[in-house]
Amino acid sequence: MATSVVFGELTPAFAAQLPGTGTSFFATGVSLVLHPSNPYVPTVHANFRYIEHGERRWVGGGADLTPYYFFPEDKQHFHGVWQRHCEAHPGVGDHERFREWCERYFYLKHRGEHRGVGGIFFDNLVIDPTQPGHEERLLAFIRDGGLRFLDAYVPIVRRRVGTSFGPAQRRWQELRRGRYVEFNLLYDRGTVFGLKTGGRTESILMSLPPHVQWGYCEEPEIGTPEHELLVELRRPVVEGEPA
Repeated sequence: MATSVVFGELTPAFAAQLPGTGTSFFATGVSLVLHPSNPYVPTVHANFRYIEHGERRWVGGGADLTPYYFFPEDKQHFHGVWQRHCEAHPGVGDHERFREWCERYFYLKHRGEHRGVGGIFFDNLVIDPTQPGHEERLLAFIRDGGLRFLDAYVPIVRRRVGTSFGPAQRRWQELRRGRYVEFNLLYDRGTVFGLKTGGRTESILMSLPPHVQWGYCEEPEIGTPEHELLVELRRPVVEGEPA
């Protein structure tokens, strides 16, 4: 788990890409990324953040699951927790929208693959000072999201952590971790924001897995558990506005 509190000046070029005015900013958040040793236990990521840029203030975040072996019941459980979280915050939590947003965001366009089985994702949920209580509702939504994390992940870990594995499963895990690295370095907004605002590089990249492999056009045999994962990850992208 990592917490961050950063502030300072943006370059004019980067400031123009963000909601708000001027170049001064403040950002704080909490990030949780777990890369288990057992290939049958999925990687999980969650992030909840608050940002100020000039007069504009907004929140963002979400949670997503990245398995190396696909179990439909794990995906169902993970999505169910975040659906109930959104439903507990009417007027703020929009599960269908955030679920589809997650599908589009955590997608490796150059591979034609989703990073994982999804979850929820949202960004630039602007605090409207003209709406009484709007700020409190948004902050409560992201605070409670952090509290939901264990409900979403721990039951999955308990189901899978005792599964035995060998070198072949470990190698498959490390090959798939390569996709995680590709996404974080090419597309992840948090990585880009941290690097462009002069953050500590080691802290920004600490979410990357410790051991990774890249193969050359390696494809598992049809009908294997490894191939079943790719069938899931290569499902069509949900249509809609870009994340």
